[in-house]
Amino acid sequence: MASVNGGGDLQLRVVSRRLVKASDSSIKPHVLSLSNLDLLNQSIQASTFCIYPKPSTGAGGGFDAVVAAFESGLSSFLNHFFPFAGRIATDPGSGLPELRCGNQGAELVVGEAGVALATLDYGAVGAAVRRFQLPYAEDVPLSVQVVSFACGGFTVAWCTHHVLLDGKSLSFLVNAWSELARSGETLAAGSRPNHDRSVFRPREPPSYSATLDEAFTPLDTKHQINVLTANQSFVERLYYIDASDIERLRRAASRNDGYQRATRVQAVSAYLWKALAGVVAGTAEARCRMGWRVDGRRRIADPERRAAMRNYVGNFITYAVGEASVAEVLRMPLPDVAAMVREAIAAPAPYEERLQELVDWVEEHKTRAYVETAILGVGSPILSVTTLSSFRTDTDFGFGHAAMAVPTATAAARLCSGYVQVFSRPGDEGTWFVNALVWPELAAALEADEPRVLRPVTAEYLDSAAPPCD
Repeated sequence: MASVNGGGDLQLRVVSRRLVKASDSSIKPHVLSLSNLDLLNQSIQASTFCIYPKPSTGAGGGFDAVVAAFESGLSSFLNHFFPFAGRIATDPGSGLPELRCGNQGAELVVGEAGVALATLDYGAVGAAVRRFQLPYAEDVPLSVQVVSFACGGFTVAWCTHHVLLDGKSLSFLVNAWSELARSGETLAAGSRPNHDRSVFRPREPPSYSATLDEAFTPLDTKHQINVLTANQSFVERLYYIDASDIERLRRAASRNDGYQRATRVQAVSAYLWKALAGVVAGTAEARCRMGWRVDGRRRIADPERRAAMRNYVGNFITYAVGEASVAEVLRMPLPDVAAMVREAIAAPAPYEERLQELVDWVEEHKTRAYVETAILGVGSPILSVTTLSSFRTDTDFGFGHAAMAVPTATAAARLCSGYVQVFSRPGDEGTWFVNALVWPELAAALEADEPRVLRPVTAEYLDSAAPPCD
């Protein structure tokens, strides 16, 4: 089968598209009910787009060997991730999504791009990814898309749906594939996924604070910014932060008495908050906000629950917001802004209680789609940070690490707030990439800052920084 997707100089030919089923016939068909935290992400397709330079001969050969690895290994992989060989459907009784695990098969798509990887616009990586990622059906839990390029490099897109997993889970899925493909056998005990959604169930009766009602807004057109405003308010940028610059920020954001050393997330967030305040200072707005997607797995205090959630494949994140006056953020030294970041992420309650309240709140609101009120684009400007850099992503399945593994998502909501995704360079967790969708004024401020912290990603940078094949 052959087709062309895209325009201009882009020729993307689909060589093959087939369904791959799990090979373990002992796994019985079943229905997996989704958790309340899953139900907050009903309309978002998500993926990780891995970009690989030309594999060396010592790394296992050319593109034919890459395709052969997926053709031979994907069915065994699905034995561990059996729900992803199923289909997303609607429960006829509740009207809510559910996962019908009947081994209908995950997609394996092989394609050829008639251009070199260097021709991708890495400054706007989301647009570049969209050019080379084929559409897949809303009910398909997993579409693996392997595309060769004229330069000898290739990409692997792990395409799924946010209703099934969060960023941590998607990293875990890619890691498991790499481990299984290299070992040729089975996953180690510590790498086996947990698909059990029973750890956090709604209480009877549900109990939550009134602030949760204020934190969410119905996801419908009358509560959203109009499409022209949303689409034309932002510019897309892809930056990298060198490990030495992250360390410089950490020193600047830490107190001299050594009492509390800022983490990398706190230091970079404090830097971004000051940059945002500097831009907002030129307007009539007196306040500005920062928000963070927080992985709950790492913040559970109860040992038994924490162990159960370690390899949990599903959604287990919450959203934290900090707000301050523009004048206050500009006046504060960086360590004080980093302390505000730390307090905003930690407050107001232990994460077990915060997540339990969120589960309970969804129980009483799950028949309607909602979105966090803060990110709609009303009120003071807010910049949201999703930090995936703490999730080690192993992209080496026998052909060397990817030069970059880009998380992407497609949401139906018309949001009018800035956001950045922070993720590590494969094989080098010290260097970060920052995928930003921000106001032009903020992008200009970040790019004019000296000494520079965020530097633009180019094809030349990726080529020079790509980890060597093992």
